[in-house]
This record gives sequence, structure tokens and C-alpha cells, in this order.
Amino acid sequence: MTMTTAAAAAGQIGRARYGSISRGRRRALFWSYFFLILFVIFFLTPPVYMFITSLKSSAEISAATNPWWVYHPTLSNYIDLLTQNQFLIFFRNSAIVSICVVSITMVVSIFAAFALARMRFWGSATLATGVFLTYLIPESLLFIPLFKTFAYIHDKTGIELINHWWVLIILYPTLTVPFATWLMIGYFSSIPKELDEAALIDGAGYIQMLTRIFIPVAIPGIIAAMIFSFTVSWANFLYPLAFTTSADQLVLPVGIVTTLIRGDVYAWGQIMTGALLGAAPPLIIYAFLMDYYISGLTAGATKG
Repeated sequence: MTMTTAAAAAGQIGRARYGSISRGRRRALFWSYFFLILFVIFFLTPPVYMFITSLKSSAEISAATNPWWVYHPTLSNYIDLLTQNQFLIFFRNSAIVSICVVSITMVVSIFAAFALARMRFWGSATLATGVFLTYLIPESLLFIPLFKTFAYIHDKTGIELINHWWVLIILYPTLTVPFATWLMIGYFSSIPKELDEAALIDGAGYIQMLTRIFIPVAIPGIIAAMIFSFTVSWANFLYPLAFTTSADQLVLPVGIVTTLIRGDVYAWGQIMTGALLGAAPPLIIYAFLMDYYISGLTAGATKG
């Protein structure tokens, strides 16, 4: 009888614990989904509103109607922008600048990261830290000395570097190279040194080690650095605003603002449409390469 009572008590305790765990799990899931829904609403509301506005005519946007509903949907804003030669020039300039910046950034950062992570020399650790600290300097503090430097070059050589879209290819790596190098240092440092020793024993040089061992292994980190560099060069606003003025030299972020806002007249439909079209390339890249981006950032931030 005592054994039966003890077993029953143990069963009640087990069920109580199970019920407590279940209630705690349900509570955790409830709050997780609650904050997830808040997160989704907070971050998706602006692009949804932009999309709704892009489907409206100027008259409907100005009318005192429900701003979250399209009564007379139209694609005129998309047609007008995509058939304007000016918008296509903005898009072309942004695409060329972004591709060139990504290429330059990856070449410089891969070689620099390999040297700092594997070719140990006096001051390499301090230099690696300095490279990352350079990334922390706000671009609002950098564009003033850069502007002065370009003015000095113009005074001494007569070379005009202002108001040319290709000058952004020179400027953007000051923002992308430090972070990409720091990311690649972390990734290269995580590769076992036994691979280096085996390659050196087999007679491989540093270039062969880099191209045949490090780059194939560090593909997720390289993709993450490429995505970061592309996003920075595609969406940057301050540098093109300060260094380009002519309409045919503007890139997409500045071109949309300067051409679709005339005085106090805002073409909201086309502004929203241009912003959505401009956000499409990074969005597509993130959609297909998000796993590589997350794994690359995680490994680069935690290893080394």
C-alpha cells in the first residue's frame, strides 16, 4: 500500500512538473510570437505603405481618402520612371559603381586579411585592430577631408575629381574595405594552421595557399563581405550628394531626391516607386544569399 501511494505521489509530481514545463513553454512561445508580430509590423509597415502609394495617382494621393487603400490603382508611376532616360542613367551609374567597388573591395580585403591573419609580422595585430577602428569613423567626418584632398589635387595637377560618378569608385572603398578586411581576418584565422604547414611542405607558395585553400574554404565570408560592400555602395547617400551635382553624374539615391522634389512640390508616387525599384537589387541578393551572409558574419565576428 505504501509503494502504491509513493508511486501515485511520484506520478503526481511528474505530471505537475510536465504541466509546469508545458505552461512555461506556452508562455515563452506566446511572448516570442507576440514580439515577432510587433517586429514584422514595425519593419514592414513602411515598405507596404510605399508600395500602396506607388500604385496611386497624384490626385488620389492628395485626396482626403484612406491612405492605406488604393481606390484607382495605376502603374503610371512605374511606367513613367522606367521610360525616363534620366532614371535609367541613375540606375546605370549605381550599378557600375557598385560592381566596381565590390571588385576592388574584395581584392584588397582578401589579400590584406590573408597577410594580417597568416603572414605574422611585427605590429600585425595592432594594424588589424586599426583597420577595424577605421570602419568606426563616421562618413560624415571623412567626406570633409576627402573634399579638401580633391581640391588640393585639382590645384596642383588640374585634375578635376568633383562631379564625376566614377570618383565614387575611389571613395566608397574607404567605407567597405575596413569592415570587409576585418570580417575576412576572422574567417581566415579560423582555418586550421595545419593546412598551411601541409601546403608549405608540399612546396606551395602563399599565393597558391590563398587561392587553393583559403578562398574555397572562406566562400561564406567572401559572400558576406560582397553583400555588405554592394549594399553600402548602392545605398550610400552622403558621398554622392557631396561630390556629384550634374544630373547625368548622379546615382540612384541622390537622383531620386534631387529630380523628384522640386522646391516644395513632392512627386510622392514616383518617389515611392523609385525607392522601391532602387531597393529591389539588394532585396533580391539578400533573398538568395541570406544564409551565406548570416554564416559569414557569424564566423567573422566570433572566430580569430
